[in-house]
Amino acid sequence: MDFSKLYRPSALNSFQFIALTGLLMSAGAHLILHFFVGHTPEGFSWLYVCWTAFYILGTLKNVFGKPDTHHHHHH
Repeated sequence: MDFSKLYRPSALNSFQFIALTGLLMSAGAHLILHFFVGHTPEGFSWLYVCWTAFYILGTLKNVFGKPDTHHHHHH
């Protein structure tokens, strides 16, 4: 198993990339809300669960799925 598909940016698929971006943006929003607003909305932490699940699904697709084939358009 190629573990670089878990962390190397060039080896991530779109699901993993979106999930990591979502995790980072949610963490940033969490900090801003905590320090500048003083509280976070109820259920905000569920975002982390969703992004993590999205990352795990993307990882399973990346590791066990068939390699993406380039789409060729024939005329």
